[in-house]
Amino acid sequence: MDLPLAVTFFISTALCNAGFIFTEEPSERAGKSDGYCSRILRAQGTRNEGYNEFRLRVEGDPENYQPGSTYRVTLYASSPAYFRGFTLIALKEGREGDKEEDYAGNFQIIDEEDTQFMINCPSAVTESTPRRRTRIQVFWTAPPSSSGCVTLKASIVQKRIIYFQDEGSLTKRMCEKESLYGETTEKPLLDCCACGTAKYRVTFYGNWSEKVHPKDYPRRANHWSAIIGASHSKNYVLWEYGGYASEGIKKVAELGSPVSMEEEIRQKGDDVLTVIKMKAQWPAWQPLNVRAAPSAEFSVDRTRHLMSFLTMLGPSPDWNVGLSAEDLCTKECGWAQRVVQDMIPWDAGTDNGVTYESPNKPTVPQEKIRPLTSLDHPQSPFYDPEGGAITPVARVVVERIARKGEQCNVVPDNVDDIVADIAQEEKEEDDTPETCIYSNWSPWSACSSATCDKGKRMRQRMLKAQLDLSVPCPHTQDFEPCMGPGCSDEEGSTCTMSEWITWSPCSMSCGMGLRSRERYVKQFPDDGSVCTLPTEENEKCIVNEECNTIPCMLSPWSDWSDCSVTCGKGMRTRQRVLKSPVELGECIEDLEQVEKCMLPECPTDCMVSEWTEWSECNKSCGKGHMIRTRIVKLEPQFGGDSCPETVQRKKCKIRKCNRDDGQGQVNSDEKKRRKEAREKRRSKQGGPQGEETMSPAEHPGCKMRPWSSWTDCTKLCGGGIQERLMTAKKRLKSTQLPSCKDRKEIRACNVYPC
Repeated sequence: MDLPLAVTFFISTALCNAGFIFTEEPSERAGKSDGYCSRILRAQGTRNEGYNEFRLRVEGDPENYQPGSTYRVTLYASSPAYFRGFTLIALKEGREGDKEEDYAGNFQIIDEEDTQFMINCPSAVTESTPRRRTRIQVFWTAPPSSSGCVTLKASIVQKRIIYFQDEGSLTKRMCEKESLYGETTEKPLLDCCACGTAKYRVTFYGNWSEKVHPKDYPRRANHWSAIIGASHSKNYVLWEYGGYASEGIKKVAELGSPVSMEEEIRQKGDDVLTVIKMKAQWPAWQPLNVRAAPSAEFSVDRTRHLMSFLTMLGPSPDWNVGLSAEDLCTKECGWAQRVVQDMIPWDAGTDNGVTYESPNKPTVPQEKIRPLTSLDHPQSPFYDPEGGAITPVARVVVERIARKGEQCNVVPDNVDDIVADIAQEEKEEDDTPETCIYSNWSPWSACSSATCDKGKRMRQRMLKAQLDLSVPCPHTQDFEPCMGPGCSDEEGSTCTMSEWITWSPCSMSCGMGLRSRERYVKQFPDDGSVCTLPTEENEKCIVNEECNTIPCMLSPWSDWSDCSVTCGKGMRTRQRVLKSPVELGECIEDLEQVEKCMLPECPTDCMVSEWTEWSECNKSCGKGHMIRTRIVKLEPQFGGDSCPETVQRKKCKIRKCNRDDGQGQVNSDEKKRRKEAREKRRSKQGGPQGEETMSPAEHPGCKMRPWSSWTDCTKLCGGGIQERLMTAKKRLKSTQLPSCKDRKEIRACNVYPC
């Protein structure tokens, strides 16, 4: 049964084609904003719970944005899903989107056949034409610094289903990236108030490659040393900016050896809960489909809630990356759900080398640990004369995978924590009105009773939207009786598992193969028993049944080439090569891929028409001038050349004017022509020939007639000329001829093109 859903949605051409019926509802907000991106619409459709076939992704999956940087944003559907229409916006955090200043950054269209800016909301991107599609791409330029956090939101229209902007995989939140150099690890370490213990997985993603750091990159021996670290108390410092490297740190920093560092950690006794170790990586960078990112698991508790580690960039003098005293205990007395950090190298202060392969040169006396900067030394591979930020060489992701023991923060840490820790949704009767939109229930809290006496436990959910104010929405909290840990066999033996991770690619590119998927234990039983539920599944898969039994052996895709143009729209390509011998059979896999790319708009110079013919000379004798004109056909854009002159004039001389008897009288032919011209002008003015009007401005020594009317334009289009005359009405005998002469004016007309 279709139910009305009031959705904040943008007008899209796809909606009509998708079979929706919309009625616009008046609202104060829409009135105040004058319709700016804030239409409240009612859609007759249904929503699919728990969808994940549509996803909004920013290239590189960054958690933070660099102010002013440009990112590729992709909206795509997983096969076999598709969508007909969409809307994409970028909002400042906490803003509603009903004012222009609520929007952050700027979008750029890559393919006008797929995307366009919304007519009624120029800050939003929508489809050009409603049709089935599985993917669109645009560029987004991040706002300037001090803009705060930004949320990219997408709305999808597929058949009769609308997927909302503020949910799940169609929303991407990014905050402004802080300066990567000059920062220190000096931060107040507060006492932890969390209860129980938490288990984490730390994953290290190295991105130190020739592509990211092309200057002096060591091609032969590049590697990450073995990672060494620990979860520890605030009484123990592995390393920190402004401190001095211990002997163990020095061995890691200069030689990549973790042995001494591990001995130092284990000597700290109760100040250390878990030693963190991961294997070295040779070479430093490989795609994740070739080599999985190294990871390790560790635990934290109330006294040992900090995590530190380090690894060396090899070869290098004494350069490393790592985390120092990362606190996983939250102010709300809970355990952090996820921590992501981009990392730049730091100098251990024990070697004076300035390049990756500098010879050993001990620093005497030893210097303090400090972050590298782009202005350290002109020979440094990170040197930038403008002093910009160093590009991160690695990223570390710390994710909570389980919580053990009684948790004293009954209220979940945050909304993300509710979603992350939720078990599979219980199949039970639910009389919640369909006009009330909730989040999923949080996990049950710890029991209020620590013994086998009866107590209570609680779970909660958030009311996201109340679509019909006349229908009340029921409770957001739920309670049930319980007993302390170990008092219920059923409760004590329950494992909380994560959702299954997406199936891996098929092991064969052609024919029969295998694929697998994994999940992990999110919550172990309170009684300490072992979870017996499977954490891995395998199944057969078939790719192209009618293919040659010998698969194609292909190299990895090369990097994308530079855009084929320096401005505007172009193309870029990438290639791979066939590695299997030709005699094994024909390989039909693509060896080259092409996609569109777009750079800033090209400058457009001013365009003008051709010159018109020169006009006739404005004098019948003596010196005069002629003019010609041209028109502007296209104004300059994006910094193009400005427009040249559009009117030119040049001198002309037909013949000398004849004079007779030396008394300033013109010959009879000239007098006759002037008389005829005066009579012609008078007839055009509509008055009798004998009627004369005094000019308000008279030449000294003579009286002038008023200006005549402008003559008809010599051309109907393409640029012509008009002229008018002022003639002497009466010359006094004492007046010199040059001071009382006829005047003529010329102007351009009908300059528009024919």
